Amino acid sequence: MPRPLSSLAPDWWDYTTLDKAIIDAAAKLTPKQLGQLSRPGFRVVMYDTLEDFYLAEALEYISAWKQSTADNPVGICGPIGPTEQLPLVARLVNELGLDVRAGHFWGMDEWVIDGKVAPVSHPLSFERCDREMCFNRIPKKQRMPDANLHFPGADPEPYRRTWDAGIRCAVMQGGQGDIKHWAFNDPLPRKGKHKNAPPSAAEYRKLKTRVVDLHPVTIAQNARTSGGGNVSLVPTKAVTVGPYETWKADKVSIWHAGTHDNPFGQRLTAFMISQGIADSAVPMSLLAEHPNVQFNYYRGGIGSCAIEMH
Repeated sequence: MPRPLSSLAPDWWDYTTLDKAIIDAAAKLTPKQLGQLSRPGFRVVMYDTLEDFYLAEALEYISAWKQSTADNPVGICGPIGPTEQLPLVARLVNELGLDVRAGHFWGMDEWVIDGKVAPVSHPLSFERCDREMCFNRIPKKQRMPDANLHFPGADPEPYRRTWDAGIRCAVMQGGQGDIKHWAFNDPLPRKGKHKNAPPSAAEYRKLKTRVVDLHPVTIAQNARTSGGGNVSLVPTKAVTVGPYETWKADKVSIWHAGTHDNPFGQRLTAFMISQGIADSAVPMSLLAEHPNVQFNYYRGGIGSCAIEMH
C-alpha cells in the first residue's frame, strides 16, 4: 500500500506520511510515560527548571573540552537552537579559570545564499551567534584558536576533513525542529527514485555534510523562532553536518526546551527511537540506530497533545 501524501508539503516526505498507528501511539504518551522510554543506548532525562536544563547543556561543552589535550584533541558539535546555553559556557570557562585552548568546536550548519555561505554580518548567521554569545566572551588567553573552530562552508569538503583529522567528538548536541530534524537533516523531496518511498535508513545515514534545500516547514519555523515571523528573511538553502559525521560522535544529545518542536513532535521521535523505528521521513528517528543517544526535556515544556481550541 503506497504511503500517503504529506499533509504539510505534498512534494516532500515528512512525519505525516507515517503509519497512523505510530502517530496515535506517540500522541497518547503522558509526560510520565515519555520519561520511561529509556532503553540501552537511549536515555531520557527530565529537568524541572530551565536553569538546570541549560546548565546541564552548557556542562557538556566543559566536559568535552576538559578531556582535550594537544596530543588527544576532543571537541563538541553544537547547535544554534537552542542558544541559551552559549553564554553559560563562556561564563563557566571564565569563572572557573579554565584553559580550553586545546578544545575543538564544530558548528552544525549555516545558511547558504546565492551559492555562498552566509557571512557573519548576516543577522541570522550561525557562526556570528556562536562567536558573539560564546567564544568572543572568553579571553584569548583561555580560548581555543580559530583553527580549532570548524564552521561548514558552501564547499563542505574542508569541514568534512576535520571529522577525519584525529579529533574525537565527545558529543554532538542538537535541538529538534518542527520537521523532526537535527541540524538541517530534513526529510528529502518526494521525487525521482524517492517519489514513492523515502530513502532507507541505511541510505540516509550515508549522507555527509552537504548543501541542502530546506523543507518548507523548516523555513517557516526559522522565521518564527529567529525572524519574528518574517519568512522572506530566511534563506531556503543551508549547509549541514550529515548523519555520516553524526555517527562519528561518541554521544548524541538532543535538547527539548519546548520552544522549538511542539508537544507531539517531542513525543514522536522519542517513541520511535525507543521502539527502534528508523524512518527517514522522520530524520531524528534514525538515531534509533546510534549506540549512545540522550534526549533531554524541560518538564515544563513537554505540554499536552490534548485538543484545545485557541
